[in-house]
Amino acid sequence: MAPLKPRSLAGALLVALLLGAAVASGCGGESAKDEPVTLTVTRGFGTERLGGGVMGVPEGETALQLLQRDFDVKTANGGSTVRSIGGIAGGQAADRPSGWFYYVNGVAAARGPSEQKVAGGDRVWWDHHDRDVVERIPSVVGSFPQPFASGSNGRRQPVRVECAEGSTRECDEVTKRLEEEGVKRTARSTIGQAQENEVLRVLVGPWTKVRQDPATVRIERGPRASGIFARFDRTGRRLDLMDPRGRVVRPLGRGSGLVAATSLEGGAPVWVITGTDQVGVAAAAAGLQEAMLRNHFAIAVEQGRAVPLPITEEPR
Repeated sequence: MAPLKPRSLAGALLVALLLGAAVASGCGGESAKDEPVTLTVTRGFGTERLGGGVMGVPEGETALQLLQRDFDVKTANGGSTVRSIGGIAGGQAADRPSGWFYYVNGVAAARGPSEQKVAGGDRVWWDHHDRDVVERIPSVVGSFPQPFASGSNGRRQPVRVECAEGSTRECDEVTKRLEEEGVKRTARSTIGQAQENEVLRVLVGPWTKVRQDPATVRIERGPRASGIFARFDRTGRRLDLMDPRGRVVRPLGRGSGLVAATSLEGGAPVWVITGTDQVGVAAAAAGLQEAMLRNHFAIAVEQGRAVPLPITEEPR
């Protein structure tokens, strides 16, 4: 399917002007509220891009108003629910329930789009996908460097990199990549020392050690529990990749990594940089970059290449 066309051709000029403003703001020290917002619209867990762009937002604009600038949108319940975008509606797709879901800075929005305010620097991502396995996926990695760069609702959250024993080098790599994205202040601790709902935590280490955390151990229980379409076996030496129905379609062994995000109820996202062994952890740490994560819900890393998750069929 071809990308959906924005309503106005003037949008292209606006994008160019805003990109120039963004560069200028980086040199002039403008605050985050003056930065443009990125809108992304996809389908099939990010496999097919439908449109979007970079744009400025007036103060007080909502996620729904932002979306309505470029797309024909049909809503219900006073704008709290989006029924269709660009003629693509929720309901049943291939005999499976589907719908539109949106994320602000990689976090499933807690409010309806007519109530969710958009702040400068935000990345707003709408995706149309199946919901028969899991109704709500709490966190995704495809808006990196968000949520680390801006947090949520215009408020930055503390970032802590938590390291497993023997993973100092990989933790250094993760910290370096965050710093390259402007995240200069990160705390460091050992996995298991503390769990705080208001802190963005990044757990780094082999799965046999990372699984000790209450948030990450849910990955072993499958996507219904974690929102991640991958699962380690009990030994931690095999990583099973799943399709949107939660079926294992591809196992990975030694040297395999995983970059994913989940959360406990009501808590901040917990990112996981892990693998079947130390080589896999290093591969996952190297995958913490925008080019590899863009528009993916999570990725496995196999021989240095990103494998988007869930594993989907060709876009319909």
